[in-house]
Amino acid sequence: RVRHLQSVHPVCPGDSGSLAGVGELWAGGAGAELAGSLIKTLINRWVCSRYLRGRRALRSHVRVVPGAAPVQDGPVRLWSDYLNVHLHPKSLYVIPQYMHDGECGVLEAFGQGERLLQDPACLEELEDRLHFYVEECDYLQGFQVLCDLHDGFSGVGAKVTELLYDEYSRKGILSWGLTPLAGPADHGKNVCRLLNAALGTAHLARHSSLLCPLSLRGTLGIKPQPPVRFPYIDYDASLDYHSSAILAAALDALTVPFRLRAAPASMGHLAESLHFCGRKVVAAWASLPFPVPHGLALHDVLGACGQDVPWEPLSCCRDPTLGRCFAQSVVLRGMRGESRSTARTSSFQSKSAEDAESAASLLKSLGKPRILVSFCSGRPASPLSAEETLQRFLRGAFPGAFSTCRVLEQPCPTAPPFPQFFSPLLGRRGFLLDRPPARSSAAVESVPVLAALQAAPGLRRLLGGLRRDVRGLDARRWASFFAAGVEQEELQEALEELAALAQCYEDGFGDEDDEDDADSD
Repeated sequence: RVRHLQSVHPVCPGDSGSLAGVGELWAGGAGAELAGSLIKTLINRWVCSRYLRGRRALRSHVRVVPGAAPVQDGPVRLWSDYLNVHLHPKSLYVIPQYMHDGECGVLEAFGQGERLLQDPACLEELEDRLHFYVEECDYLQGFQVLCDLHDGFSGVGAKVTELLYDEYSRKGILSWGLTPLAGPADHGKNVCRLLNAALGTAHLARHSSLLCPLSLRGTLGIKPQPPVRFPYIDYDASLDYHSSAILAAALDALTVPFRLRAAPASMGHLAESLHFCGRKVVAAWASLPFPVPHGLALHDVLGACGQDVPWEPLSCCRDPTLGRCFAQSVVLRGMRGESRSTARTSSFQSKSAEDAESAASLLKSLGKPRILVSFCSGRPASPLSAEETLQRFLRGAFPGAFSTCRVLEQPCPTAPPFPQFFSPLLGRRGFLLDRPPARSSAAVESVPVLAALQAAPGLRRLLGGLRRDVRGLDARRWASFFAAGVEQEELQEALEELAALAQCYEDGFGDEDDEDDADSD
């Protein structure tokens, strides 16, 4: 099992080709170039031999016809089957004490993960890899930590973020807590998952600039909820390959504000705009794909949406209070900005609100009814840029919230090995068609995406519910979990932190199902 600790760098730090020159090896000249290529080849063969076998298996199981969707002939199980980057040895750290799969020897408890990084040898290896990449950074914004919440990697992530916080307290630390869609059928393992999630959430929030849970489960609690569904995606909830592709596409959009070379803000600035008043946990939302009828302008599409923003929750936070949030960062990919040229301006001003009405009719006919609001009641005197249009929409849909937005023309690429699970109503570029094509269409190569990070009142329900579910357990029945290295005092401290975090999201409206979470011990 491998998890990435990624430093923000213009070139992927895990790629062996991203390393800076050292001494004479990378100097100019054909000989040096050949030597460099040879060394990189040897490194890749050494590190990636086991992963290349998996990639060859992918090629043998997936047939790609030019212009058509790939056809999968057999099962491909390893994450490395879809890996297209040759990893440098410093990007990998294999934990020999535990197995990735099986009935025994797996990293399943928070305490096991914590204990791993208390081992001086393991800690030294991690620090060596960390410093290796930090020294290569020209401008270090911070770190992204992608960490499982449901198993022992929650303990690993807790210690990693603590290490980063101690050594790089002035840098941003953006943590993503991942939970698979399929939960364990065994009740005991489900309780272990719940305890790991509670401890991991509290510890990651303590030492991170921001923590965002990511999952299509619908809940972090003990009671199962139906998985999140998207109107124009038909994915298999039993395949991690499908659910992880959705989360990866959303993550790619959510991190755009600080990843661009001409980024308007750094990772630290993004965190500061969202986590004021102690709100260090944020929720992710995404519309994948963003429903754009072919040929319509952004103004008309957003006008057809009205106050019903067409995104779905990605943080186990089914918020019944949509339209209420404290702060948000919104990214829209795959929409061209309105042209400011004279010819386009004349055409733009000649249109009327009938375009928005026709957009609403089309979206309604496709099963996504929308309510028209004052946003589309008239055209502005002069055309707005795409970002100004989106900002105006956000002010109407989320009054009083602090909103930042970014619009990119580049869509989200969905070429293989991205799964082709899209509705037949999507064209090759991800825009909505009037009707399904008469014959099998080509693969969807890209899609527009609308994604947001929000500090919203609904997170009080998420954090409070997680705490209530843990408090409802009889700790004496789960002695094996605590035997792995977690003290009951540590769990109690984590529950108190969850309660304090939940109170930060009180907005004064008093949701009907909120209840007093005061300790009754």
